[in-house]
Amino acid sequence: MSTVSSVPTHGNYHGYYSKRPFRNDERLLSLPSGLFKGARVLDIGCNEGWVTCEIAQSYGAHLVVGVDIDESLITNAWRRRRAVWSCQAPTYPRTSNEEDDLTSGDSKPRKRRKLQDEGSSQVNDTQPIRHYFPASCEHEFGSLPIPPSSNRGKNVFPHNVSFRTADWMRTDIPEDSEGYNVVIAFSISKWIHLNEGDEGLKLFFRRVYAVLKPGGSFVLEPQPWESYAKAKRMNQKLKENGKNLVIRPSDFEAILREIGFGHPQHFGTVGEGGFSRPIDLYIKV
Repeated sequence: MSTVSSVPTHGNYHGYYSKRPFRNDERLLSLPSGLFKGARVLDIGCNEGWVTCEIAQSYGAHLVVGVDIDESLITNAWRRRRAVWSCQAPTYPRTSNEEDDLTSGDSKPRKRRKLQDEGSSQVNDTQPIRHYFPASCEHEFGSLPIPPSSNRGKNVFPHNVSFRTADWMRTDIPEDSEGYNVVIAFSISKWIHLNEGDEGLKLFFRRVYAVLKPGGSFVLEPQPWESYAKAKRMNQKLKENGKNLVIRPSDFEAILREIGFGHPQHFGTVGEGGFSRPIDLYIKV
């Protein structure tokens, strides 16, 4: 594995989400409801795993894999998983009385109504209260232990999320072999483009197409061309590569359709200031 420079020439910013903090990522909220439900998801350029963990915890994903070229970011992503788990509300096993309520047609069993009113359990079977414990508890007392997957199920958070260090452009990861229902590329296209050139960007798009299952979704948050200028100043390689780029972000749709994706769904511009970027979804046909 190649050594990653301390300069974030791959967009591998440390503390990125201290500049872009969120409780519920608005990019995810902009996407169709149910997109991640039961899905195998790949988050490319996952950074410290904030989005990866949110999808795994709150959107009912079967499996979410975050991959990043920077090993130290992946180390922090594993820590993020533990921290998110430590803030989640405790869950309660369903009692026989609750089962009776369910079979009697009561849409909200008495036990579950009481626990929800107290803020002490899951809002529903798939949506836990994520910020039940304040982050200060985890900082002061340490992370809560993660129970065995045999207790909760391997496709339930936190067991349904994992992270890998890899240059995914050039290196397969084991999960690729089974394919994905959703691939996410948030704020990464510019860095691939500047590091790998026009042909490298096309290769990336073809790689995404190859690992998606038929009918799978590619979620792309392309950075605007104007933002390339600042990035090119990071080092000489990016500067030289930038001079030779012919493709512009406005060309991405045509390239992706040529590869085999259908017409994109555009969900408008999401975010504020320098983080205001379009969110597009392409379906593999």
